[in-house]
Amino acid sequence: MLFVDSHCHLDQLDLATHDGKLANALAAAGKQGVGHFLCVCCTLQDFPNILTIAHTYPQVTASVGLHPNEIVEGPGPSAEELALLAQDKKIVAIGETGLDYYRSTGDLSWQHERFRQHIRAAKKVNKALIIHSRQARADTLRILQEEEAATVGGVMHCFTEDWEMAKAAMDLGFYISFSGIVTFSNAKELQSIAKQVPLERMMIETDSPYLAPVPHRGKPNEPAYVRHVAEYIAQLRGIDVIELANQTTTNFFNCFK
Repeated sequence: MLFVDSHCHLDQLDLATHDGKLANALAAAGKQGVGHFLCVCCTLQDFPNILTIAHTYPQVTASVGLHPNEIVEGPGPSAEELALLAQDKKIVAIGETGLDYYRSTGDLSWQHERFRQHIRAAKKVNKALIIHSRQARADTLRILQEEEAATVGGVMHCFTEDWEMAKAAMDLGFYISFSGIVTFSNAKELQSIAKQVPLERMMIETDSPYLAPVPHRGKPNEPAYVRHVAEYIAQLRGIDVIELANQTTTNFFNCFK
């Protein structure tokens, strides 16, 4: 194994080029050196299918959570409900969770409370958090601190914020994960951050089927393409891609025990 795709949505992949079979997509990724996949949950309706995928493929682990932008009736899952779902041995993380002020507007106190419930669930089961934060730097960090999320740690997935937030998140024990966005020509600030984050605090991901890296930008993304993310960051940093692959893989398994 070289690479881990630390964040993908295997239940949502476009499998048209793989004869409609997830097994074929995973095999194609395997040929690119991708040996493990974290299938991330966004809605509780998706969770049974995600759990089935994780139990079908030994190289897949999964998370449980409700994405911050998902609108549901009522307050959303409690910490107790999430903790119960996370008992399965294939569930290694809680999330993705966090705050998103880009797609959600108005009174977002419900989003704050949902985030807090996820952090409390992670602490109950001692599993890491997958954090989604978009245009919500101060509040994301404040809630992580108030809920003592550093006791479980986790990853800032698909990181697109600034260096100050990256430093603050790492101070709380979180890893910084880079997606295909880092390969985009207009992502100069993110590329600067990818050069500065210590290698021992970094992960790589596809967030597939979204955000395909160059040279596949604008097309459906898939886990095989995490190699492009790794190769791009290695080139940015002037290191061998094997070094980056080995360290980000070690980081993944240290985070998601």
